[in-house]
Formats: sequence, structure tokens, C-alpha cells
Amino acid sequence: MALYTKEEALKYHSMKRKGKLEVMSIKPCETQKHLTMAYSPGVAEACNAIHADVEKVYEYTNKGNLVAVVSNGTAVLGLGNIGPEAGKPVMEGKGVLFKIFADIDVYDLNIRQLDPDKVIEFCKMLEPTFGGINLEDIKAPECFKIEQTLIKEMNIPVFHDDQHGTAIISGAGLINALDISGKNIKNIKLVVSGAGAAAISTTRFYESMGLDKSQVWMFDSRGLIHTGRTDLNPEKAYYAQPKPCTLAEAMVGADVFLGLSTKDILSPEMVKSMGAHPVIFACANPDPEIAYPVAKEARPDCIMATGRSDFPNQINNVLGFPYIFRGALDVRSKVINEEMKLAAAGALAELAKEPVPAEVCAVYGVKELSYGIDYVIPKALDPRVLEWVSPAVAKAAMDSGVAKNQLDLIQYKKELAARMTESKRRTQLVVDSFGYDL
Repeated sequence: MALYTKEEALKYHSMKRKGKLEVMSIKPCETQKHLTMAYSPGVAEACNAIHADVEKVYEYTNKGNLVAVVSNGTAVLGLGNIGPEAGKPVMEGKGVLFKIFADIDVYDLNIRQLDPDKVIEFCKMLEPTFGGINLEDIKAPECFKIEQTLIKEMNIPVFHDDQHGTAIISGAGLINALDISGKNIKNIKLVVSGAGAAAISTTRFYESMGLDKSQVWMFDSRGLIHTGRTDLNPEKAYYAQPKPCTLAEAMVGADVFLGLSTKDILSPEMVKSMGAHPVIFACANPDPEIAYPVAKEARPDCIMATGRSDFPNQINNVLGFPYIFRGALDVRSKVINEEMKLAAAGALAELAKEPVPAEVCAVYGVKELSYGIDYVIPKALDPRVLEWVSPAVAKAAMDSGVAKNQLDLIQYKKELAARMTESKRRTQLVVDSFGYDL
């Protein structure tokens, strides 16, 4: 059942001030002295300090807490190539999530550019202003080249959430699902429906967790990716199996199904043919590859996750990107590397094993949540995620040698909690001042 009507959603975006974000001054500018310090001539003091030591840009500007959400609108949510203007509400929404969950400021930059080399050139020019870049809703295979090139050529973290968000969150779920089912990732059979940016990057992430590519049966819209096909890009060809087969054939005895494709592609018969205690991550939105009730009826022993909030085990990217960037920014990491991604997944997996506070259960209208087949991933609105994931990411950055700042992690956790309390207070004051009736 929908939580809103079309009219309510459009009103939400258009009422009062248009859109979802606003730039606000955080320093007083009420007197002549304030004005001269904010701009001319006092601003020259900050300019001269940065000119003498460029690292001071992190001291005298907002760069250290500012992320660019960059998109060309070629792969927006489930809407496809709708262009940068139509994609802008999503990018503004991304900015809201960065702020609400991790107190990170965002400028959304929606560009009319399809040439990956020009997207790369554009992003590289942003480095003086931003502490990090979140690439968003850029289609495959161009997104691979764009992100990989920027990671190599820039000295601030660049992260394509469409690739890595689902990978990290589902990776956390997979750690726990395999723990519950008593399986080892090195011995499982994985069937993947979908071969776009998210599917390929998620499968790669599972490799970093111990999977071998020989364990992967990956399907795109034309069927199994196998060595007899001549239409494969390098990212797909990497997963080519030696012999063709159908999805139904591949599902026989499979331990894990990962769906990042389209609804209703998986039948109850396919689910029944899977191995013991099957894991089904059906992430197509808004409708998964198989409906949750249908899969559970076919195999009550399955551990199932979807992208939906109305069923257990939601794979929600908001569990990742705000906290990953928070940790990366706070240690001034030059990249978000594999160690940091694995640390984020590991922290989420461990948090799911912790007792869940009553206030979190109340938000979701349940009496309790406890580690098991219906709870392998923390809930998106669990405030503890920040204090678990960001320090884990920061530690991984420090341990792997990509951090410029060294943090006392015990003190850092305390500072994060205080920071978010104050950020939420400020945000609520602003929202309340508009008197929204929603």
C-alpha cells in the first residue's frame, strides 16, 4: 500500500521554497565588522593563508565537509536515461540523506554530458572546492571508466554509489546469511540476474570477501554470460562461464541469488531447486525479481532481502554512503579503497548481531528485532549505524595508509554522537520555521 499519493509527493517537492535543499550562512553577518570579515577586505586573510599553505583550505573553508553529487541522468533509479533535469530531484534527495544521516553538506551538480572523458574532465576541475565526489546514476559501462580514472587521478575520495552501495550493504547481509546457514563463501554457487554497474560491482565485492569468479553464473538481458558470446564488454566477459545454460538450470543447487535486474524473473520452481538454506537478494526496485511472500512460501528456510522497506532485510544504500564519506572526510582520506568498503560491510554485519534498542523497534512498529533469518542487516533508521560504520571506515583508512589525519577512535565516536545531535537540532529548527503541513 502506497504511503503517499502522486499529488502529495509533488506538493512535498514544490511547496514553500522549491526543491529540498537550501544554502544557509553559518556565520553572523549583521554588522559592518562582520561584513568586512566575511568578504572584503577581511576575507583576504583567509585567502593569503591558503595561498601560503594550500592545506589550510580545510581550515578556512567548508571543503572538508562538502561532497559533490555528480550525475548526467543516464541511469536514474528505475527510471533510466531521463536526463540531468529530471534526475535533479534524486540528486537533491541524495543531498538530504547525506545531511540527515551524517551531517555532510552537498552541492548537486547535474550535467548535460554523455562523453565519459568530458565527465572525467569536469569532475577533476572540482577538486579545489570539494572534499569528495559521489558519482550518481551514470550508466554502465561508462561509469566504470569514469570512476576508475578519477580514483587514479584525484586526491579526494571518489565513490560511485550505484556500484558500491548495494555491494557493501548486501555484502554485510551475505556475511550474516552465510553465518546463519553455516556456509563458506569460498564454496557457494552464486547466480546473478543483471550485469549492469551494480551487479558487476557487487559481484566484484563478493570476490574481495573470498568468492572466486568461477563460482558466478551471471545473466544479462540476453542470457548467461558465457565464452561463446561475442557481444560482451570486458566487465561482463570477466564472468563468462564455459558453457551456456538457462536461468532455471543455473538455479539448481545454487546457494545465493543476487538480483539487480527486473521483476518476476525468478519463479517459485527456481527457488525450490536451490540448495539448503538458500540466500535470495532480490533487489530490483520497486518490485523484486520474486515477491517476498512467494519466495518464502516456496522455501520457508530461505534468507531473503529486497530493496523494499515493507519486508525484512532491506538492502538500503543509505546504510552506506553517508557514513563511508563521513569516515573518509574526517581522516582526510585520498580514496575510498577496498579495505574501507570491507570495513563498512563488516561493521554493519556486526551491528546486526547487537541487541536492538526499543526506540528503533518502535520506529518500525515491531516489539523486537533480533539476529536471525529475518534480521541480517541493520535498519536504515538505526542511529547507531553512524557510530559503528564511520569509525570502522576511518580506522581502515588509517591502517591502509591513505589517511592524512589520525584519529582517537574512542573520542571520535563521542564527537560523532554530539555532532549529529546538534545537526539534527539545527535542521529541525529550519524545517519547523516553514510550517509545513504534510
